[in-house]
Amino acid sequence: MWKTIKTVAPKALVFMLIMTLICGLVYPLVVTGISQIAFPKQANGSMIEVNGVAYGSELLAQDFTGAEYLHGRIMNVNAETFADDDGNPLLFAGPTNLSPADENFDALMAERVNMIREENPQMGDTPIPVDLVTSSGSGLDPAISPAGAEYQVKRIAGARGLSEQQVRDVIANNTQGRFLGIFGEPTVNVLKVNLELDGILQ
Repeated sequence: MWKTIKTVAPKALVFMLIMTLICGLVYPLVVTGISQIAFPKQANGSMIEVNGVAYGSELLAQDFTGAEYLHGRIMNVNAETFADDDGNPLLFAGPTNLSPADENFDALMAERVNMIREENPQMGDTPIPVDLVTSSGSGLDPAISPAGAEYQVKRIAGARGLSEQQVRDVIANNTQGRFLGIFGEPTVNVLKVNLELDGILQ
């Protein structure tokens, strides 16, 4: 039995080293190389870059609060829990929704509804699209529904001195339809809309 172990052990070690090399080095390098050649934008974070300036990723939300901007979904950003080696805060986000069975759910929803109505007094008692008062699973969803964007058109138009149709045109330019025309729902990329409203994206 000892002879068998001595015979098998080197083979097992060699096999482990070979698989480590293939799976830990060769495969990641090949996949990274292919992605950089075939999908360079996506492989590097889907960054929106104009004239050499990076304004953010298409895939991550940013917190817009000004009346002249399209606002995204509720964000729960924490800059107090973690820091890097130099003491600089590290941001992270997470969902802020509660279960409808939670005793604090009604109060949270009422607080959010009041906030949205205060931001958009032009809309009166018009029902608020649900995505404007709920966060996504990640807390960093970059998009809202077309209904959520439409709800904010009057405020944005008034703050910028634009017609409502001009704002709707910008929103339409940055609305993505269903995948293959069947799957999912249309979405509006908040960052792209705001960059176009600011004249940065054309």
